[in-house]
Amino acid sequence: MNKKVLSVLVDNTSGVLNRVAGLFSRRGYNIDSLTVGETENPLYSRMTIVVAGDDAILEQIVKQISKLEDVKRVDVLEPSSSVSRELILVKIQVDAIQRQQVMAVTEIFRANIVDVAKDSIMIEITGSQSKLSAFLSLLEDYKILELVRTGITGLARGEK
Repeated sequence: MNKKVLSVLVDNTSGVLNRVAGLFSRRGYNIDSLTVGETENPLYSRMTIVVAGDDAILEQIVKQISKLEDVKRVDVLEPSSSVSRELILVKIQVDAIQRQQVMAVTEIFRANIVDVAKDSIMIEITGSQSKLSAFLSLLEDYKILELVRTGITGLARGEK
């Protein structure tokens, strides 16, 4: 099973997210990750959708999305010709000794400490999925109180 990252340029109108997501649910396709935000032009939004399936299913998904009225363009973001990132906020329970250890790991991964409390620390980290997975694996020995992920977002490299 392959994973594809789709960059979908859509009209910035009410209901467009529902129509795109509805296409997936009607056909029984699962969305692994979905992020949406306004572009440099407020008339358009960009959806970054991560989907998994065999090549035929992925090709069908791209064709079906392209047919929607609100969709202006669909690009498949290939890893070699695009940049994709994800953001994680993670709150970890720590004591004074653990805080120093977690801060050291945070520094190695160029993450940011965004909140410190008596018994916890909150970290913000952005990067590729492999970087985020490596970071989280180093935190397995600590109690994670809360964790949230944004999902992948990305753009094609160059002037495309």
